[in-house]
Amino acid sequence: MADCVTKVELSVSCSDLLDKDVGSKSDPLCVLLQSSGGDKWTELCRTERLMNTSSPSFSQRLRLDYHFETVQNLKLGVYDIDNSSVDLGDDDYLGGVELTLGQIVSSKTLTRPLQLKKGKPAGKGSITISAEEMKDNRAIELELEAKKLDKKDMFGKSDPFLEIFKQGDGGKWQLVHRTEVVKNSLDPCWKKFTVPLQTFCSSDLDKPIKVDCSDHDSDGSHDLIGSFTTKVSELQKAASGSLVEFDCIHPEKQKKKKSYKNSGVVSVKKCKLVTQYSFLDYVMGGCQINFTVGIDFTGSNGDPRSPNSLHFMSSDGMNQYLSALWSVGQVVQDYDTDKLFPAFGFGAKLPPDYQAAHHEFALNFNPTSPYCQGIQGVVEAYRMVLPQLRLSGPTNFSPIINHVASIASAAAQTNSASQYFVLLILTDGEITDFDQTRDAIVRASRLPLSIIIVGVGPADFKAMELLDGDNGVLRSTVGEAVARDIVQFVPFRQFKDAPLAALAQSVLAEVPNQLVSYFKMRGFEPPKPKDAPKA
Repeated sequence: MADCVTKVELSVSCSDLLDKDVGSKSDPLCVLLQSSGGDKWTELCRTERLMNTSSPSFSQRLRLDYHFETVQNLKLGVYDIDNSSVDLGDDDYLGGVELTLGQIVSSKTLTRPLQLKKGKPAGKGSITISAEEMKDNRAIELELEAKKLDKKDMFGKSDPFLEIFKQGDGGKWQLVHRTEVVKNSLDPCWKKFTVPLQTFCSSDLDKPIKVDCSDHDSDGSHDLIGSFTTKVSELQKAASGSLVEFDCIHPEKQKKKKSYKNSGVVSVKKCKLVTQYSFLDYVMGGCQINFTVGIDFTGSNGDPRSPNSLHFMSSDGMNQYLSALWSVGQVVQDYDTDKLFPAFGFGAKLPPDYQAAHHEFALNFNPTSPYCQGIQGVVEAYRMVLPQLRLSGPTNFSPIINHVASIASAAAQTNSASQYFVLLILTDGEITDFDQTRDAIVRASRLPLSIIIVGVGPADFKAMELLDGDNGVLRSTVGEAVARDIVQFVPFRQFKDAPLAALAQSVLAEVPNQLVSYFKMRGFEPPKPKDAPKA
């Protein structure tokens, strides 16, 4: 079982960033990476991208687990983003800083110069990082609207957005949330948003909160429309049906004009406190994680007897498929109570007749009970079956996805957070039924299921990256979008020389959030932990 660790949230701001864009300031984003051994780094999370600013304050906090017992080496990198791809390789690097989480946590807030590389400063650029331990699992859900805001644009109305700040130590205002911009409106209605209560007001319902309403300008010089201060206990009155509204006051205008009333009114449409459960809340409450393995035995892998084949066994009895299986499986099996893993192969012709290719056969050749005992059992079944198969094709993913989805669908009928399914597909990345697979994933996104695809070998994994959907929303053939992101793709070659744990960490990084997002979408609380048996 994973250790119960403290969650820490980092807030980041920078000043004097390098300007890489011609004629305007950079469009920065900050990425948090954690060392995974040697000179390898794994991305944990990133902030939003801000337009046209050399002194950004990011509202998206960076969350990570704080393990007291290990030194967590972190790197924060700031990039100028000029395209929509999620890959940072094609974006300008504005500088970074390397430090440990312990350093940040012990100094609460620290400012460091940004460096382009060791010993080479990034101009005058600096980064400020504050850390806060997350102890409160409540969040505030807010929906705000405004009426009769001042018109700030010459040829249209205003483009208003809100920035919400809490009062930090020493009375300084700290940004906790920035809404979207509503274009060309003096009566905007912003989308509902949820912020952890600790982030929003340090869990103090009477802590001063400041709200700035500004007109967005694409060159980054946003104009203030007006501000007001309040506290969560005030906002909460909206929950009981009271009218909660605030005059937006522009201090300069107020000084100049005796008759000045306001620059518009912001009102609270909805405010409620909700509990946000974590992955550990569900697992420790007794939610079972069921792990299924699917292995690609199609012809494109090469003849297993040839040393060039991805299925070729080296003298130590290992190959890339088994290395990937070991490293991911060892982490997942800790969460799987019965340690019985259904394991399937696809894309091979089977004995005795070797007729048509099978797209979902039990690795132990026992279709009524395809279970293997632990990861060791899956490895043994694989070694046993490999010499008896004829690799074939085509490469169809949808049958095995639909198979696990049908089991997940039956489990979902219990209407409780009792079971979640993870399907691990090991493949060389050639896929024939791309459209059927897309449709299967969109259907599965409404079920308690995550799909991890590990790409083995040197192929171009473009199709797998499309299924991962990180560059945009994956849609079915009829245009229906996934209900939530459930696919995580990782190319094994990136981890070939890294410690085994690094692959598992990267592959499984998204599963806890995917599990929580499913139960939250269904409105299911964690099961109540069973009482421990009396000794």
